[in-house]
Amino acid sequence: MSELSDLILLVLLLGIVGSWLKLARGREQATQEARLQCRQHGLQLLDESVGLRGLRLLRQHGQLLLERCYTFEVSIDGNDREPGKLWLIGSSLSGLSLPTIQSHLPGLLTEHVPPPAHDNVVPLRPRLRKDNTLH
Repeated sequence: MSELSDLILLVLLLGIVGSWLKLARGREQATQEARLQCRQHGLQLLDESVGLRGLRLLRQHGQLLLERCYTFEVSIDGNDREPGKLWLIGSSLSGLSLPTIQSHLPGLLTEHVPPPAHDNVVPLRPRLRKDNTLH
C-alpha cells in the first residue's frame, strides 16, 4: 500500500511541476508579445513584465481551448502609467487592449467638442490646476 501512495504522490508532484513550467513558459511568451506590441504602437513597456490575470476555456470550431489573459503597464510619454492587456491562446495573440494616444495629445485639453444631440453620455473634462497642469 505504501508503494501505491508514493507513486500517486510522485505523479501529483510531477503534474504540479509540469503545470508550473508550462505557465512560466506562457508568461515568457506573453512578455515577448507585450514588448513587440508596445514597440509597434510606440509605447514603453514598464517593469518589463506581465502578470497572469485569468484563464478561461473557449470553444472554437468544436474544440476546447485555454485562453490566458495577462496584464501589464505601459507609458505613452514616459510620465504616465496606463494599463494594457493581452490574451493568448497557445502562443498566438487572440486579443489586445492598449491605451489610446489621442487622450494624451496636448491640443485636446483646450478643445471641447460638444456631444452629439442623440448621445446621452456627457464627456468629462480633465481638471486643471491653477498653473494649467493636470491633477
